Amino acid sequence: MADIKPFRAVRPRPDLAAKIAALPYDVYSRQEAYRKVQGDPYTFLRIDRPETQFAPDCDMYAPEVYDRARDMLDEMISDGLFVEEEKEAYYVYELVMDGRSQVGIGACASVDDYEGQVIRKHENTRADKEADRIRHVDVCSAQTGPIFLAYRRRERIEEVVRRVMAGRPVYDFTADDGIVHRMWVIDDSRDVEQIRREFGKVESIYIADGHHRCASAVKVSRMRREAHPGYTGSEEFNYFLSVLFPDDQLMIMDYNRVLKSLGGYSEEEFLERTGRIFDVSPAEKGPYRPEKKGEIGLCLKDGWHRLKILPEQYNGNAVHDLDVAILQRELLGPVAGIEDPKVDDRIDFVGGIRGMEELERRVHTDAKAAFAMYPTDIHELFAVSDAGELMPPKSTWFEPKLRSGLLIHKIER
Repeated sequence: MADIKPFRAVRPRPDLAAKIAALPYDVYSRQEAYRKVQGDPYTFLRIDRPETQFAPDCDMYAPEVYDRARDMLDEMISDGLFVEEEKEAYYVYELVMDGRSQVGIGACASVDDYEGQVIRKHENTRADKEADRIRHVDVCSAQTGPIFLAYRRRERIEEVVRRVMAGRPVYDFTADDGIVHRMWVIDDSRDVEQIRREFGKVESIYIADGHHRCASAVKVSRMRREAHPGYTGSEEFNYFLSVLFPDDQLMIMDYNRVLKSLGGYSEEEFLERTGRIFDVSPAEKGPYRPEKKGEIGLCLKDGWHRLKILPEQYNGNAVHDLDVAILQRELLGPVAGIEDPKVDDRIDFVGGIRGMEELERRVHTDAKAAFAMYPTDIHELFAVSDAGELMPPKSTWFEPKLRSGLLIHKIER
Protein backbone atom coordinates (compact mmCIF):
# COMPACT_ATOMS: atom_id res chain seq x y z
CA MET A 1 0.00 0.00 0.00
CA ALA A 2 1.13 3.53 -0.72
CA ASP A 3 3.11 5.70 1.70
CA ILE A 4 2.24 9.30 0.74
CA LYS A 5 3.43 11.67 3.42
CA PRO A 6 3.02 15.36 4.26
CA PHE A 7 6.13 17.54 4.32
CA ARG A 8 7.37 20.99 5.24
CA ALA A 9 7.48 22.69 1.86
CA VAL A 10 9.72 25.58 0.97
CA ARG A 11 7.43 27.75 -1.15
CA PRO A 12 7.25 31.31 -2.55
CA ARG A 13 5.94 34.27 -0.65
CA PRO A 14 2.33 34.73 -1.77
CA ASP A 15 3.07 38.05 -3.47
CA LEU A 16 5.86 36.46 -5.54
CA ALA A 17 4.31 33.10 -6.48
CA ALA A 18 3.20 34.22 -9.94
CA LYS A 19 6.65 35.62 -10.70
CA ILE A 20 8.59 32.61 -9.42
CA ALA A 21 6.47 29.72 -10.77
CA ALA A 22 7.89 28.29 -14.01
CA LEU A 23 7.05 25.59 -16.51
CA PRO A 24 9.11 22.37 -16.15
CA TYR A 25 12.76 22.60 -17.16
CA ASP A 26 12.39 20.12 -20.03
CA VAL A 27 9.66 22.12 -21.77
CA TYR A 28 12.31 24.50 -23.09
CA SER A 29 15.19 24.07 -25.49
CA ARG A 30 18.47 25.59 -24.37
CA GLN A 31 17.93 28.65 -26.55
CA GLU A 32 14.35 29.10 -25.34
CA ALA A 33 15.49 28.88 -21.72
CA TYR A 34 18.09 31.60 -22.28
CA ARG A 35 15.50 33.91 -23.80
CA LYS A 36 12.96 33.20 -21.07
CA VAL A 37 15.22 34.18 -18.16
CA GLN A 38 16.58 37.38 -19.70
CA GLY A 39 15.80 40.32 -17.45
CA ASP A 40 13.74 38.17 -15.06
CA PRO A 41 15.29 37.92 -11.58
CA TYR A 42 12.47 35.81 -10.14
CA THR A 43 11.59 32.96 -12.52
CA PHE A 44 12.47 29.57 -11.09
CA LEU A 45 13.69 28.54 -14.52
CA ARG A 46 16.97 30.24 -13.57
CA ILE A 47 17.46 27.57 -10.90
CA ASP A 48 16.06 24.65 -12.91
CA ARG A 49 18.23 25.61 -15.89
CA PRO A 50 21.29 27.21 -14.25
CA GLU A 51 23.32 27.14 -17.48
CA THR A 52 21.34 30.25 -18.40
CA GLN A 53 23.50 32.16 -15.90
CA PHE A 54 26.62 31.45 -17.95
CA ALA A 55 27.78 32.14 -21.48
CA PRO A 56 25.65 30.43 -24.15
CA ASP A 57 28.56 28.19 -25.16
CA CYS A 58 29.34 26.97 -21.63
CA ASP A 59 29.33 23.30 -20.69
CA MET A 60 25.84 23.06 -19.21
CA TYR A 61 26.86 19.98 -17.20
CA ALA A 62 29.94 21.52 -15.58
CA PRO A 63 30.10 21.35 -11.75
CA GLU A 64 30.00 25.11 -11.39
CA VAL A 65 26.65 25.20 -13.20
CA TYR A 66 25.00 23.01 -10.56
CA ASP A 67 26.76 24.94 -7.80
CA ARG A 68 25.18 28.09 -9.20
CA ALA A 69 21.71 26.51 -8.98
CA ARG A 70 22.28 25.71 -5.30
CA ASP A 71 23.62 29.17 -4.58
CA MET A 72 20.67 30.92 -6.27
CA LEU A 73 18.18 28.76 -4.37
CA ASP A 74 19.92 29.44 -1.07
CA GLU A 75 20.03 33.17 -1.84
CA MET A 76 16.31 33.33 -2.63
CA ILE A 77 15.51 31.53 0.62
CA SER A 78 17.84 33.67 2.74
CA ASP A 79 16.51 36.85 1.10
CA GLY A 80 12.99 35.94 2.20
CA LEU A 81 11.57 35.24 -1.26
CA PHE A 82 10.56 31.78 -0.01
CA VAL A 83 8.98 30.69 3.25
CA GLU A 84 9.21 27.30 4.94
CA GLU A 85 6.13 25.58 6.32
CA GLU A 86 6.22 25.42 10.10
CA LYS A 87 4.79 21.90 10.25
CA GLU A 88 4.23 19.02 7.87
CA ALA A 89 1.32 19.56 5.51
CA TYR A 90 -0.32 18.42 2.32
CA TYR A 91 -1.13 20.94 -0.41
CA VAL A 92 -4.19 21.17 -2.62
CA TYR A 93 -3.05 22.30 -6.08
CA GLU A 94 -5.72 23.36 -8.58
CA LEU A 95 -5.00 24.14 -12.23
CA VAL A 96 -7.68 25.55 -14.54
CA MET A 97 -7.23 25.35 -18.30
CA ASP A 98 -9.91 26.60 -20.70
CA GLY A 99 -12.43 26.55 -17.85
CA ARG A 100 -11.62 22.94 -16.87
CA SER A 101 -10.41 22.40 -13.29
CA GLN A 102 -7.91 19.73 -12.26
CA VAL A 103 -7.14 19.27 -8.55
CA GLY A 104 -4.33 17.26 -7.02
CA ILE A 105 -2.52 16.88 -3.70
CA GLY A 106 1.07 18.00 -3.21
CA ALA A 107 2.91 15.47 -1.06
CA CYS A 108 5.98 13.28 -0.88
CA ALA A 109 5.92 9.75 -2.27
CA SER A 110 8.06 6.88 -1.03
CA VAL A 111 11.20 5.73 -2.82
CA ASP A 112 10.54 2.25 -1.44
CA ASP A 113 7.11 2.30 -3.12
CA TYR A 114 8.82 3.06 -6.43
CA GLU A 115 11.34 0.28 -5.90
CA GLY A 116 8.55 -2.11 -4.87
CA GLN A 117 6.35 -1.15 -7.87
CA VAL A 118 3.54 0.29 -5.80
CA ILE A 119 4.38 3.38 -7.86
CA ARG A 120 4.34 2.16 -11.45
CA LYS A 121 5.88 3.54 -14.61
CA HIS A 122 4.79 3.24 -18.23
CA GLU A 123 7.93 4.29 -20.05
CA ASN A 124 11.69 3.79 -19.81
CA THR A 125 14.16 6.53 -19.04
CA ARG A 126 17.44 7.54 -20.65
CA ALA A 127 20.62 7.59 -18.56
CA ASP A 128 21.86 10.85 -20.10
CA LYS A 129 18.65 12.69 -19.19
CA GLU A 130 18.70 11.21 -15.68
CA ALA A 131 22.29 12.30 -15.06
CA ASP A 132 21.45 16.01 -15.29
CA ARG A 133 18.62 15.87 -12.74
CA ILE A 134 20.58 13.55 -10.45
CA ARG A 135 23.30 16.18 -10.16
CA HIS A 136 20.78 19.00 -9.82
CA VAL A 137 18.90 17.32 -6.96
CA ASP A 138 22.08 16.13 -5.27
CA VAL A 139 23.90 19.47 -5.37
CA CYS A 140 20.82 21.51 -4.40
CA SER A 141 19.84 18.88 -1.84
CA ALA A 142 16.30 19.62 -2.94
CA GLN A 143 13.65 18.43 -5.34
CA THR A 144 12.27 21.43 -7.21
CA GLY A 145 9.93 19.94 -9.83
CA PRO A 146 7.06 17.68 -8.71
CA ILE A 147 6.39 14.28 -10.26
CA PHE A 148 2.89 14.05 -11.78
CA LEU A 149 1.23 10.96 -10.26
CA ALA A 150 -2.25 9.47 -10.71
CA TYR A 151 -4.37 7.14 -8.61
CA ARG A 152 -7.88 5.74 -8.55
CA ARG A 153 -10.16 8.24 -6.85
CA ARG A 154 -10.98 7.87 -3.16
CA GLU A 155 -14.00 9.76 -1.84
CA ARG A 156 -12.57 10.21 1.66
CA ILE A 157 -9.65 12.17 0.19
CA GLU A 158 -12.02 14.25 -1.92
CA GLU A 159 -14.02 15.13 1.21
CA VAL A 160 -10.98 16.84 2.69
CA VAL A 161 -10.09 18.52 -0.59
CA ARG A 162 -13.58 20.00 -1.01
CA ARG A 163 -13.62 21.28 2.56
CA VAL A 164 -10.18 22.90 2.26
CA MET A 165 -11.00 24.50 -1.10
CA ALA A 166 -13.94 26.29 0.49
CA GLY A 167 -11.38 28.46 2.25
CA ARG A 168 -9.04 31.10 0.89
CA PRO A 169 -6.07 29.84 -1.17
CA VAL A 170 -2.51 30.86 -0.35
CA TYR A 171 -1.88 31.30 -4.09
CA ASP A 172 -4.30 32.38 -6.81
CA PHE A 173 -2.83 33.66 -10.07
CA THR A 174 -3.09 33.31 -13.83
CA ALA A 175 0.15 32.49 -15.65
CA ASP A 176 1.20 34.02 -18.96
CA ASP A 177 -0.22 31.03 -20.84
CA GLY A 178 -3.69 31.55 -19.34
CA ILE A 179 -3.52 28.66 -16.86
CA VAL A 180 -4.97 29.49 -13.43
CA HIS A 181 -3.02 28.17 -10.45
CA ARG A 182 -4.43 27.99 -6.92
CA MET A 183 -3.03 26.34 -3.83
CA TRP A 184 -4.28 25.63 -0.30
CA VAL A 185 -2.38 24.25 2.70
CA ILE A 186 -3.76 21.22 4.58
CA ASP A 187 -2.17 21.30 8.03
CA ASP A 188 -5.06 20.33 10.32
CA SER A 189 -3.88 17.17 12.08
CA ARG A 190 -7.18 15.34 11.52
CA ASP A 191 -7.22 16.14 7.81
CA VAL A 192 -3.57 15.16 7.46
CA GLU A 193 -4.20 11.86 9.19
CA GLN A 194 -7.28 11.13 7.05
CA ILE A 195 -5.40 11.74 3.82
CA ARG A 196 -2.40 9.66 4.85
CA ARG A 197 -4.64 6.84 6.03
CA GLU A 198 -6.63 6.84 2.78
CA PHE A 199 -3.51 6.81 0.61
CA GLY A 200 -2.40 3.88 2.73
CA LYS A 201 -5.32 1.94 1.23
CA VAL A 202 -4.26 2.66 -2.37
CA GLU A 203 -2.69 -0.39 -3.98
CA SER A 204 -1.16 1.26 -7.05
CA ILE A 205 -0.07 4.75 -8.03
CA TYR A 206 1.01 5.64 -11.55
CA ILE A 207 3.59 8.02 -12.97
CA ALA A 208 1.72 10.15 -15.46
CA ASP A 209 4.51 12.60 -16.27
CA GLY A 210 8.05 13.05 -14.97
CA HIS A 211 9.64 9.61 -15.37
CA HIS A 212 13.15 11.06 -15.58
CA ARG A 213 12.69 13.32 -12.57
CA CYS A 214 11.32 10.37 -10.61
CA ALA A 215 14.15 7.99 -11.56
CA SER A 216 16.69 10.71 -10.74
CA ALA A 217 15.17 11.37 -7.32
CA VAL A 218 15.28 7.65 -6.55
CA LYS A 219 18.95 7.40 -7.51
CA VAL A 220 19.85 10.38 -5.34
CA SER A 221 18.02 8.66 -2.48
CA ARG A 222 20.18 5.56 -3.00
CA MET A 223 23.29 7.76 -2.87
CA ARG A 224 22.15 9.38 0.37
CA ARG A 225 21.36 5.98 1.89
CA GLU A 226 24.88 4.82 1.09
CA ALA A 227 26.24 8.00 2.69
CA HIS A 228 24.07 7.42 5.79
CA PRO A 229 24.29 3.66 6.46
CA GLY A 230 22.36 4.09 9.69
CA TYR A 231 19.34 5.67 8.01
CA THR A 232 15.94 4.79 9.47
CA GLY A 233 13.73 5.27 6.41
CA SER A 234 12.00 8.35 7.80
CA GLU A 235 14.59 10.81 6.45
CA GLU A 236 13.41 13.20 3.76
CA PHE A 237 15.77 11.70 1.18
CA ASN A 238 13.62 8.56 1.27
CA TYR A 239 10.77 10.48 -0.40
CA PHE A 240 10.28 12.51 -3.56
CA LEU A 241 8.16 15.55 -4.39
CA SER A 242 4.86 14.75 -6.13
CA VAL A 243 1.41 16.01 -6.98
CA LEU A 244 -1.16 13.22 -7.05
CA PHE A 245 -4.37 13.44 -9.08
CA PRO A 246 -7.42 11.16 -8.97
CA ASP A 247 -8.09 9.44 -12.28
CA ASP A 248 -11.34 11.32 -12.97
CA GLN A 249 -9.49 14.67 -12.89
CA LEU A 250 -7.00 14.03 -15.68
CA MET A 251 -6.98 15.01 -19.33
CA ILE A 252 -4.57 13.38 -21.74
CA MET A 253 -4.13 15.15 -25.05
CA ASP A 254 -3.22 13.60 -28.36
CA TYR A 255 0.45 13.02 -29.16
CA ASN A 256 0.79 13.16 -32.92
CA ARG A 257 3.37 11.87 -35.40
CA VAL A 258 5.10 13.68 -38.25
CA LEU A 259 7.10 11.83 -40.94
CA LYS A 260 9.95 13.45 -42.82
CA SER A 261 10.18 10.44 -45.16
CA LEU A 262 7.65 8.08 -46.72
CA GLY A 263 10.10 5.21 -46.93
CA GLY A 264 10.95 5.90 -50.56
CA TYR A 265 7.33 5.90 -51.72
CA SER A 266 5.59 8.72 -53.51
CA GLU A 267 2.59 10.23 -51.77
CA GLU A 268 0.22 8.25 -54.00
CA GLU A 269 2.10 5.00 -53.40
CA PHE A 270 2.21 5.59 -49.65
CA LEU A 271 -1.54 6.19 -49.53
CA GLU A 272 -2.14 3.04 -51.57
CA ARG A 273 0.04 0.99 -49.20
CA THR A 274 -1.78 2.51 -46.21
CA GLY A 275 -5.07 1.39 -47.78
CA ARG A 276 -3.86 -2.22 -47.71
CA ILE A 277 -3.45 -1.97 -43.93
CA PHE A 278 -6.29 0.26 -42.70
CA ASP A 279 -9.75 1.24 -43.91
CA VAL A 280 -8.92 4.56 -45.62
CA SER A 281 -11.38 7.20 -46.78
CA PRO A 282 -11.02 10.89 -47.69
CA ALA A 283 -11.96 13.24 -44.87
CA GLU A 284 -14.93 15.39 -45.81
CA LYS A 285 -13.09 18.42 -44.54
CA GLY A 286 -9.80 19.06 -42.87
CA PRO A 287 -8.15 19.01 -40.54
CA TYR A 288 -9.49 15.64 -39.44
CA ARG A 289 -9.34 15.07 -35.69
CA PRO A 290 -10.13 11.46 -34.71
CA GLU A 291 -13.39 11.19 -32.82
CA LYS A 292 -12.80 7.88 -31.03
CA LYS A 293 -10.28 5.16 -30.33
CA GLY A 294 -9.44 3.20 -33.47
CA GLU A 295 -9.42 6.24 -35.77
CA ILE A 296 -6.36 8.09 -37.07
CA GLY A 297 -6.14 11.23 -39.19
CA LEU A 298 -3.57 11.24 -42.02
CA CYS A 299 -2.48 14.55 -43.50
CA LEU A 300 -0.71 14.55 -46.86
CA LYS A 301 -0.12 17.47 -49.16
CA ASP A 302 -3.30 16.57 -51.05
CA GLY A 303 -5.41 16.82 -47.89
CA TRP A 304 -6.73 14.76 -44.99
CA HIS A 305 -7.73 11.09 -44.87
CA ARG A 306 -9.44 9.04 -42.19
CA LEU A 307 -7.87 5.72 -41.19
CA LYS A 308 -9.83 3.07 -39.32
CA ILE A 309 -8.02 0.30 -37.47
CA LEU A 310 -9.36 -3.13 -38.42
CA PRO A 311 -10.80 -5.51 -35.77
CA GLU A 312 -8.21 -8.18 -36.51
CA GLN A 313 -5.42 -5.76 -35.60
CA TYR A 314 -6.40 -5.96 -31.92
CA ASN A 315 -5.24 -8.92 -29.84
CA GLY A 316 -6.31 -8.10 -26.27
CA ASN A 317 -2.87 -6.99 -25.09
CA ALA A 318 -2.80 -3.67 -23.19
CA VAL A 319 0.20 -2.34 -25.12
CA HIS A 320 -0.40 -3.88 -28.53
CA ASP A 321 -3.95 -2.50 -28.66
CA LEU A 322 -2.93 1.14 -28.23
CA ASP A 323 -3.61 3.16 -31.37
CA VAL A 324 -0.04 4.48 -31.36
CA ALA A 325 1.30 0.91 -31.10
CA ILE A 326 -0.86 -0.37 -33.96
CA LEU A 327 0.17 2.53 -36.20
CA GLN A 328 3.84 1.84 -35.47
CA ARG A 329 3.56 -1.93 -35.87
CA GLU A 330 1.39 -2.01 -38.98
CA LEU A 331 2.53 1.05 -40.96
CA LEU A 332 5.38 3.18 -39.67
CA GLY A 333 7.76 0.24 -39.27
CA PRO A 334 7.09 -1.97 -42.30
CA VAL A 335 6.16 0.76 -44.81
CA ALA A 336 7.89 3.98 -43.72
CA GLY A 337 10.91 2.13 -42.37
CA ILE A 338 10.74 3.73 -38.90
CA GLU A 339 11.84 0.70 -36.90
CA ASP A 340 12.86 2.51 -33.70
CA PRO A 341 10.97 5.79 -33.26
CA LYS A 342 13.00 6.63 -30.15
CA VAL A 343 16.14 7.29 -32.21
CA ASP A 344 15.04 7.69 -35.83
CA ASP A 345 15.34 11.34 -36.92
CA ARG A 346 12.82 10.79 -39.73
CA ILE A 347 9.96 11.00 -37.23
CA ASP A 348 8.91 13.87 -34.98
CA PHE A 349 6.29 14.00 -32.25
CA VAL A 350 3.93 16.95 -31.88
CA GLY A 351 1.94 17.44 -28.69
CA GLY A 352 -1.76 18.11 -29.09
CA ILE A 353 -1.39 21.44 -27.31
CA ARG A 354 0.06 22.80 -30.58
CA GLY A 355 -3.17 22.13 -32.46
CA MET A 356 -4.04 20.48 -35.76
CA GLU A 357 -2.82 23.48 -37.71
CA GLU A 358 0.73 22.63 -36.66
CA LEU A 359 0.42 19.26 -38.39
CA GLU A 360 -0.72 20.93 -41.60
CA ARG A 361 2.08 23.47 -41.35
CA ARG A 362 4.69 20.75 -41.01
CA VAL A 363 3.38 18.81 -44.00
CA HIS A 364 3.59 21.93 -46.15
CA THR A 365 7.07 22.89 -44.95
CA ASP A 366 9.52 20.22 -43.75
CA ALA A 367 7.54 16.96 -43.59
CA LYS A 368 5.84 14.48 -45.89
CA ALA A 369 2.97 13.24 -43.72
CA ALA A 370 1.37 13.75 -40.31
CA PHE A 371 -0.79 11.45 -38.23
CA ALA A 372 -3.39 12.87 -35.84
CA MET A 373 -3.99 10.42 -32.98
CA TYR A 374 -6.93 9.94 -30.64
CA PRO A 375 -5.69 10.57 -27.07
CA THR A 376 -4.62 7.61 -24.98
CA ASP A 377 -7.03 7.10 -22.07
CA ILE A 378 -5.79 7.27 -18.47
CA HIS A 379 -7.14 3.78 -17.86
CA GLU A 380 -5.17 2.47 -20.83
CA LEU A 381 -2.11 3.89 -19.07
CA PHE A 382 -3.16 2.12 -15.86
CA ALA A 383 -3.66 -1.17 -17.72
CA VAL A 384 -0.23 -1.00 -19.35
CA SER A 385 1.46 -0.20 -16.04
CA ASP A 386 -0.47 -2.92 -14.18
CA ALA A 387 0.68 -5.45 -16.78
CA GLY A 388 4.29 -4.43 -16.20
CA GLU A 389 4.53 -3.26 -19.80
CA LEU A 390 5.84 -0.05 -21.36
CA MET A 391 4.07 2.28 -23.75
CA PRO A 392 5.57 3.24 -27.09
CA PRO A 393 7.48 6.53 -26.90
CA LYS A 394 5.40 9.70 -26.90
CA SER A 395 2.07 8.03 -26.17
CA THR A 396 0.68 10.59 -23.72
CA TRP A 397 0.67 14.38 -23.46
CA PHE A 398 -0.69 15.76 -20.20
CA GLU A 399 -2.00 19.29 -19.85
CA PRO A 400 -1.88 21.55 -17.99
CA LYS A 401 1.73 21.31 -16.81
CA LEU A 402 2.62 21.55 -13.13
CA ARG A 403 4.76 24.55 -12.24
CA SER A 404 8.21 24.26 -10.73
CA GLY A 405 9.15 26.41 -7.77
CA LEU A 406 5.73 26.45 -6.08
CA LEU A 407 6.66 23.51 -3.83
CA ILE A 408 10.26 22.60 -2.96
CA HIS A 409 11.20 19.52 -0.98
CA LYS A 410 14.48 19.74 0.93
CA ILE A 411 15.90 16.24 1.18
CA GLU A 412 18.39 17.21 3.89
CA ARG A 413 18.49 20.27 6.10
